[in-house]
Amino acid sequence: MYAKVAGSTIVGIEGVNISVEVDVSGGLPGLEITGMGDTAVRESRHRVRSAVRNSGFDVPPRRITVNLAPAAIHKEGSQLDLPIALGILQASGFIPEGERHKEYCFLGELALDGSLRPVRGALAMVLSAREDGYHGAVLPRANGAEVAFIRDMDLRTADSLSEVTEFTRGRTELALPKSEGEGRRASAGVPDLCDIKGQAAAKRALEVAAGGGHNLLMIGSPGAGKSMLARAIPGILPDLTPEEAIEVTRISSVAATLPQGSGLLKERPFRAPHHTVTVTALIGGGANPVPGEVTLAHRGVLFLDELPEFPPSVLNALRQPLEDGRAVVTRSRATSVFPCRFVLVGAMNPCPCGYFSDPLQECTCREHVRRQYVSRVSGPFLDRIDLHLEVPRVTSGELMAGPGESSAAVKERITKAWKLQRERLKGTGLMCNAEMGPKEVSVLISVSGQARKLLMNAFSIMRLSARTYYRVLKVAASIADLAGSPRVEEEHVAEALSYRPNVVGSNA
Repeated sequence: MYAKVAGSTIVGIEGVNISVEVDVSGGLPGLEITGMGDTAVRESRHRVRSAVRNSGFDVPPRRITVNLAPAAIHKEGSQLDLPIALGILQASGFIPEGERHKEYCFLGELALDGSLRPVRGALAMVLSAREDGYHGAVLPRANGAEVAFIRDMDLRTADSLSEVTEFTRGRTELALPKSEGEGRRASAGVPDLCDIKGQAAAKRALEVAAGGGHNLLMIGSPGAGKSMLARAIPGILPDLTPEEAIEVTRISSVAATLPQGSGLLKERPFRAPHHTVTVTALIGGGANPVPGEVTLAHRGVLFLDELPEFPPSVLNALRQPLEDGRAVVTRSRATSVFPCRFVLVGAMNPCPCGYFSDPLQECTCREHVRRQYVSRVSGPFLDRIDLHLEVPRVTSGELMAGPGESSAAVKERITKAWKLQRERLKGTGLMCNAEMGPKEVSVLISVSGQARKLLMNAFSIMRLSARTYYRVLKVAASIADLAGSPRVEEEHVAEALSYRPNVVGSNA
């Protein structure tokens, strides 16, 4: 007998619907799975046999062939266990073919006792099933929270294979997915700006960077507060829009970093990989490409501390994602495109000992050692960073001063600036000023005559590249948006130019 059940798999960060075809026929007993499955898929025959037997059914002593179509797509993961088991039971005559077999997509890993375990990428696979017109989906109860917001599908959750078989027979109804709470990352580690003493110029640079989604590099002595400033940025970025929340949650689900029982994530991601990270771990890749740190930071912050300690090959691999907002990973089996729109925040010391130009402590590095250290960060990479900032050490007077402006107050200004930018960029598919290209900058940004004159003078005197010219203009537009100005004025350009580097060997 023949049966077909709908399942799904993950390719990149997208769900792809899979038809699980099962044929039970005469011949030597055995269970064979075809269709380019990975190790987890091939091993499912052992899990399925035990789960079916421990759920009160018998696997017939006949030849069972399972085909995962389309055969040309590589399948990975354990979520195909449930549809394979249902297909075997249906083809063996233990459960009748019903409408629910045709209208629902089934996802879930089977334990040996027949219980269902959660799988990664459930949200992406359910969204794929919705796009392909399925009426509903059945998935493990532990995955229910991440899809509970979807209202235009009949989503059901189960704890075991026996529950699902009773549902397909029409004898019982499965539970609806429930969110155990809004999806949140632990925010206790996000410092408030009012708790950071001094550093008024650095806090302003953080506001400008967050106000337009711009990349930022902080240079200063050890202990100046660079890392704490960077970790405060998620607290001043605007809340995720519903569309962004779905994007971020889907990526987190595929990467198996979504907290169990979490609904849609509400806070922007903050990723801080160690400087020993590889190119594959940062950009994404592998035999079957998986997202890297740049994609896990999508719509959030990617913080690279001790920037010169990262291998030059790793930093240079960031240049294309920073420019295009996506990482293209090509392998022999497929080409995957991962989204990566994030705010890059880098921090570094001015020299190996960390005290070059420090007014209170003498630098012990030789000049050629310092230059060699700084040159590990290439000019083309620095040219893609919008704001360069020197962070001085905090004085004793600043340490004794009272609290400054809170992150909530800064976030309110930044949220208003983002609303202006979204209105300006409506219909372009862009979200903030940093994402604009030269065409959008030329057409959508209004610049006063004095501001344009100052910018053209700076272009000649500071020997700016064409890329840097547009980056300065975008930063000036963000400063104008924070001030509520309808056009870029001279003072906005002047502040934007003050964030260009005058040290650390940039050719900008």
